[in-house]
Amino acid sequence: MAVMSPGFTGGQVPDGQIFSLHYFFPADPAKTQEVLTNSEALNKDLRAKYEEHNITPLAFWTEGSMAWTSNVGIEKPSDWEGLNMRVQESPLMRESYDAYGATVQSLSWGELYTALDRETVDAQENPLFFIESASFHEVQDTITISNHNNYVAMTTVNTGWYNGLSDKEKTLIDETVTEMQDWVFEEQKRQNEAGLEAIKSDEEYDTKVIELTEDQIAEFKKVAEPVHEYYRNEVKGIDPELYDKLKKEIEEISGE
Repeated sequence: MAVMSPGFTGGQVPDGQIFSLHYFFPADPAKTQEVLTNSEALNKDLRAKYEEHNITPLAFWTEGSMAWTSNVGIEKPSDWEGLNMRVQESPLMRESYDAYGATVQSLSWGELYTALDRETVDAQENPLFFIESASFHEVQDTITISNHNNYVAMTTVNTGWYNGLSDKEKTLIDETVTEMQDWVFEEQKRQNEAGLEAIKSDEEYDTKVIELTEDQIAEFKKVAEPVHEYYRNEVKGIDPELYDKLKKEIEEISGE
């Protein structure tokens, strides 16, 4: 059993990169959680793709909306021009930041604090709780609350092991995972709110917090949406029908 991020498994299951798309999932974290919990495209179709690699995702859930940190303050797409952005190893992440005009560099999170401090990279993205716990605000002047996507995690099990369990054991695990969906959503909300408050109240490190307006988000969406089509039509190994199905589910849940 393990908690995994689809962002780190994009090489095995290209469709897992869909969680990296900017402004694809609902802006409201509660609606995103509803998509993650109830989507057939994710919990049936994408699950089957992971099971080809002996990984069974029992649930998808959010650790919180992503925010950007930088020393320049990100308020419009052109602010990215000339910046070196740290990303996970994902071709789609590279494409997303290329669209904004940034360059990208893959680094492990263990190297990131030092890289930001030495300005080897200029910016990074993470949920607010992680930014605070990793002390990235100590070496970055600004945080932009952009809500461009969510950090999604998966509760996973080894497929062969899981399939070898008795029906009673499977039911126990499945029911526990289902019960945890509501808890984990409230817990991430609590931790992200506490992380932001700790950053704002840190008297030693003064961090400017920028919260994008709807008009500013609309600018980013306009630049990000062509990357959605790039993902659907150009990324090797993905299933366009899974993308279309998930997009429709998101629209239904969002009421758009």
